[in-house]
Amino acid sequence: MSQPHIAVPSPVLPAEWPGRVERYDAGGAACDGPVAAGVIVICEHASNATAERYGDLGLPADVWGTHVAWDIGALGLARGLARRLAAACGGAVLVHAPLSRLIFDLNRAPDHPNAMPARSEIYDIPGNSNLPAEECLARTQAVCVPFHATLAAEIAALVALGRRPALVAVHSFTPVYHGVARAVEFGVIHDDDPGLTHAVMTAADGCGLRTELNEPYSAAGDVTHTIRLHATPLRLPNTMLEIRNDLITSDADQSAMADRLAPVLARALRDAGGDACRAR
Repeated sequence: MSQPHIAVPSPVLPAEWPGRVERYDAGGAACDGPVAAGVIVICEHASNATAERYGDLGLPADVWGTHVAWDIGALGLARGLARRLAAACGGAVLVHAPLSRLIFDLNRAPDHPNAMPARSEIYDIPGNSNLPAEECLARTQAVCVPFHATLAAEIAALVALGRRPALVAVHSFTPVYHGVARAVEFGVIHDDDPGLTHAVMTAADGCGLRTELNEPYSAAGDVTHTIRLHATPLRLPNTMLEIRNDLITSDADQSAMADRLAPVLARALRDAGGDACRAR
């Protein structure tokens, strides 16, 4: 039986949706040029923005402010952590997403059912329902591929400079999910390499947060795609952080949480035995 014909969009990728990059020198100051950073902080769910070509996906405006559209507070925390870790790691790089995960979830493989979800928790996403193959491919080329190409390029540049950067993915989660309250405040998640994650768990003892391993998600739920794609092949130290979003709703909360967690991560990076905290 013949396969249906799919009109393949041009392989030339639009330039408007690559990952957004911020670099911090060893003093924690933002800089434009290359920096021999020992850590890359990643925020795949940084934004709740959409674009004209995608519209509102049939959702009311208030839904775009909820956790289904983005990780509330995650970008501010990720930026604060990158600035604070820069001093310990000889610099830091932050790579974050320009669009909402409802357009494309950058922490999911293109063939994953939640890459362009038709439903998220209690919300149907009409604009993602029964997407034709051509639209799935177009979004993958416009949003997914450029983001991961940006991240891969930042990693390659640091490796070329003689660094083996640690990858730290920063996420937030809702305190109530499907009507069930979550007591965990700080989750630390690993994929195949648990080394840095276990070091974070040890360093987090006494940080004042209810900290749990592989909660509220784990790699079994396919939530570590970015780590699998970028850290595992190069055997780079890696971990994924989940912070309950009611703890980081304001700028002040995000700054306070970065103050609390940066020393935890710096200690973990030293204790894990990699070179992330060995400034060049």
